[in-house]
Amino acid sequence: MSFRKVVRQSKFRHVFGQPVKNDQCYEDIRVSRVTWDSTFCAVNPKFLAVIVEASGGGAFLVLPLSKTGRIDKAYPTVCGHTGPVLDIDWCPHNDEVIASGSEDCTVMVWQIPENGLVSPLTEPVVVLEGHTKRVGIVTWHPTARNVLLSAGCDNVVLIWNVGTAEELYRLDSLHPDLIYNVSWNHNGSLFCSACKDKSVRIIDPRRGTLVAEREKAQEGARPMRAIFLADGKVFTTGFSRMSERQLALWDPANLEEPMALQELDSSNGALLPFYDPDTSVVYVCGKGDSSIRYFEITDESPYIHFLNTFTSKEPQRGMGSMPKRGLEVSKCEIARFYKLHERKCEPIVMTVPRKSDLFQDDLYPDTAGPEAALEAEEWVSGRDADPILISLREAYVPSKHRDLKVSRRNVLSDSRPAVAPGSTRPGASTPAASTNTAAPGSSLAGAGDLPCALGLGTLLALPGVLGSGGAKDTVGSSSVTVVLLLLLLLLLATGLALAWCRLSRDSGGYYHPARLGAALWGRTRRLLWASPPGRWLRARAELESPEEDPERQEDEQDEEDYSLDGGPQKAEPQEEEQRCGEQHSPQHSPQHGPEPAQEAREGDAGDTEGGLSLGSKELRGSAGSSEALLSDLHAFAGSAAWDDSAGAAGGKGLHVTAL
Repeated sequence: MSFRKVVRQSKFRHVFGQPVKNDQCYEDIRVSRVTWDSTFCAVNPKFLAVIVEASGGGAFLVLPLSKTGRIDKAYPTVCGHTGPVLDIDWCPHNDEVIASGSEDCTVMVWQIPENGLVSPLTEPVVVLEGHTKRVGIVTWHPTARNVLLSAGCDNVVLIWNVGTAEELYRLDSLHPDLIYNVSWNHNGSLFCSACKDKSVRIIDPRRGTLVAEREKAQEGARPMRAIFLADGKVFTTGFSRMSERQLALWDPANLEEPMALQELDSSNGALLPFYDPDTSVVYVCGKGDSSIRYFEITDESPYIHFLNTFTSKEPQRGMGSMPKRGLEVSKCEIARFYKLHERKCEPIVMTVPRKSDLFQDDLYPDTAGPEAALEAEEWVSGRDADPILISLREAYVPSKHRDLKVSRRNVLSDSRPAVAPGSTRPGASTPAASTNTAAPGSSLAGAGDLPCALGLGTLLALPGVLGSGGAKDTVGSSSVTVVLLLLLLLLLATGLALAWCRLSRDSGGYYHPARLGAALWGRTRRLLWASPPGRWLRARAELESPEEDPERQEDEQDEEDYSLDGGPQKAEPQEEEQRCGEQHSPQHSPQHGPEPAQEAREGDAGDTEGGLSLGSKELRGSAGSSEALLSDLHAFAGSAAWDDSAGAAGGKGLHVTAL
């Protein structure tokens, strides 16, 4: 019993399309509005060319692939034609040569500078004149160097040798009506064409003969297209009699009936086919549509197998296809299209999902390279040659994940400063040695030296880190620089704080923040009291409250500041011994009582009626001395006796006793 295959096995069943991000698109491009069924776009691995609107003639824009984003309106263009440009095509053997056909009936070949245009390009390398009406088709020979085909609205096909600017072949009797498109076969020995008379023709250009013809290949009246496949079959797109869009596959050996025929929909936009000979996948894009359909061509019936559809919101005004050698094989990218919007060009990537990041041999067989297999003279002499194939494995780039790992490892190894064999690295060995050899009492100093040493080592290593990054690691090097600078500032701040703590401890609190703040405030207050506003405030305070003396309050505040600064408790041992000796020998200095501050307060309290009031302790202390008697006589005679020695010794300033 035999079972039918429910699901056809294909490695391209899960191909999906994905547009790139907005920052990778080409913005503000004024795409041409010419009513001609052309792709309006051509791409190669170096440049993107788009036909744009231009006043006073025709022009097209040539951009390096890396120049994404918004395109300035003043960006230089290729503007040598006197009429609108209808078609452009890059040379497959030179990525800097492009041909253009225009309504001015000429074909021009341009040499683009290696780094792109810096000024408008008006002088072509070659001007090919031979058509009598506008030129709507230009296409290069796939294997012969400098061989170019052009077709115009005069129903004439011309083949040129661009190297000598001469006309090789003129085919003016094979097409009775307007030519829609022309496509070379695999080795360039034949080409097929689609004509407005609904016929598909296969022509030998060197003999000028018609090899095969199929009349009414597409019965619809709207434009049709025909392309050669790798195995020699012909794929056509067009319209049916009921204006339904169709796909058809033909065998050149038997053009009576199509091998396969599929109807798509009833839209009216012309279908533009793009063929990948390496994967046998045909991508069909309709002008004015917002979708891309792709089919796989096989040798098994029904021959045309639908794969999937990529759908977007915006309609497409044109489309360009990247050659296979310009794809990113590390991402399993099998096709890339450049979709033209009204004022934008958006790349669309077709990817085969694969879990492995290794090179996929089945997806990337050897493909046509940029080297020409024949010279123009050899092809004219009758020789044919297949394209010279190249392997895409050489263009394989490891995934970004691997690059990122290698890059980080290199950055870390290069960031270490070079050290001589007999020296030590700054910031590592030196602080450790100083910490281990320090005394136990100097642990704080070692802790303060460590951040400073680390900060110094970081400062020395910073130029090496900044110099180790290249142009590829700009973002990574800048982030490393910011982190190192923040670490350096943190280490320096920690070192300064620890050093201040050490200084305050060694100075017995002299450099303590509280003591320094109190001293600074005391000096500031004295300056304020000594200033004219301060003196006015003091006089006003005396008038309002005469019993309170601002100077005395200031002295008491100074005493408090002094006690905060260390005061008598932190005085030198010699001064303490001297004060103790003076207190135990009162007869040596009669004016110096044991409690000078209390005497001063008692004297102030007793002097309430303007008379002399001497404390009892002072009288007893001065009864047996002549100096005390002399001071009493002076007091009764209206004089005054100043006793500032006791106050000075006690640390409380001047003491005055007056009549």
